Amino acid sequence: MFDSLTDRLTSVFSRLKGKGKLSADDVKTGLREIRLALLEADVNYKVVKDLMARVQERAVGEEVLESLTPGQQVVKIVRDELTALMGGQSTGLNLAHHPAVVMLVGLQGSGKTTTVAKLALHLQKEGRKPVLVAADVYRPAAIAQLQTLGDNLDIPVVTGDSVHPVKIASAGVEWAKENLRDVVLIDTAGRLHIDEAMMKELEEIKAAVDPDEILFVADAMTGQEAVNIARTFNDSIAFSGVILTKLDGDARGGAALSVYHVTGKSIKFVGMGEKIADLQLFHPDRMAERILGMGDVLSLIEQAETQMDQKKAEQLARHIKKNQFTMQDFLEQLEEMRKLGPLSGILEKLPLKLPLKKKITGDVDVDEQDLTKTLAVLRSMTLEERLNASIIGGSRKKRIARGSGTHVRDVNRVLSRFKESKKAIKLLSSRRGGKGRSPIDLMGM
Repeated sequence: MFDSLTDRLTSVFSRLKGKGKLSADDVKTGLREIRLALLEADVNYKVVKDLMARVQERAVGEEVLESLTPGQQVVKIVRDELTALMGGQSTGLNLAHHPAVVMLVGLQGSGKTTTVAKLALHLQKEGRKPVLVAADVYRPAAIAQLQTLGDNLDIPVVTGDSVHPVKIASAGVEWAKENLRDVVLIDTAGRLHIDEAMMKELEEIKAAVDPDEILFVADAMTGQEAVNIARTFNDSIAFSGVILTKLDGDARGGAALSVYHVTGKSIKFVGMGEKIADLQLFHPDRMAERILGMGDVLSLIEQAETQMDQKKAEQLARHIKKNQFTMQDFLEQLEEMRKLGPLSGILEKLPLKLPLKKKITGDVDVDEQDLTKTLAVLRSMTLEERLNASIIGGSRKKRIARGSGTHVRDVNRVLSRFKESKKAIKLLSSRRGGKGRSPIDLMGM
């Protein structure tokens, strides 16, 4: 995510921080490179112009030139201004009414229907009782897709007995009242492009259900096009917030950095993957730090707290304390890590200055297929073998390789990695007085 922009900016800041004293010309040269990096990242020209004017006003003054750490001060100013550019602070949903009504709008292909289900799961985890309303009667299979998603999440879907979207939306709100559901999520129809009929239909649904929130769903990978469409939608229907989908695949970042400045409406959620759980609350300050290569450890911690098994973590802590770390623990930890998503995404959230980061990215082949193969080998072992690796001899290795669809050399590689992990955990635990602490604690998170 934002790879090209992050690389350019970190390169600029490295040069600035490498100088003990900065002149006004040094700062201006650095800011010129930042401006070019943002424009190449498909950030709106007016947005870049306004941002750089604010940064330059602060950066060429005494705040930087008279500072003992001028390079760091420039980074701080850019971070603060990027945060403000994206809305300043995270804003959740305003769900004041009972039931609260949320309309999702956007063009066809933006991921709207899937996002409706992702948002429903997010609200369900918060203790809400959502219901989905299938008001897209034009796209083939849209209703069936939403019903399938609802069934998988055990969340009811209202399709109504009408072919008119306004009547379906109204029926969904009434159904929620009768069945004590507290949030109504309405999937509205999109088009391949904006047209008057679509906007009129959205305005009619809005008038009929009086939504608490209207969320515009945009594909982040379309960059400036997403921002232009957002402006048009906002002018017509005045939405209350934005959900950016496919942000994990956006190498540039133009939409995320432009949409708030252009529309005045905050990004509320971002889609960070294809899985139904891959919807995250948007934090402008954390996103600014990720763009500047500072990582996002807070989001990683929150993700771990919600998705990782606390009982298994406590059991692992006891095993570490007694120096009883086994391959069963190794397997369970890898399975827990898998819940956090691809390894590349986990590493992306680690700050670049983390001492282990260079070693991890330099010495370990972060390969999802390799992780899958490792898990297959471990699962092919018996519980007795995972609890006592010393009994695994030649014949057992051949059986494990056959059972996992791998080779004996792969089994040997897993056994070697387990031994290295055991040594590393023991070393980290003893060095930091961390006996009994989880690996995440030991990594300084």
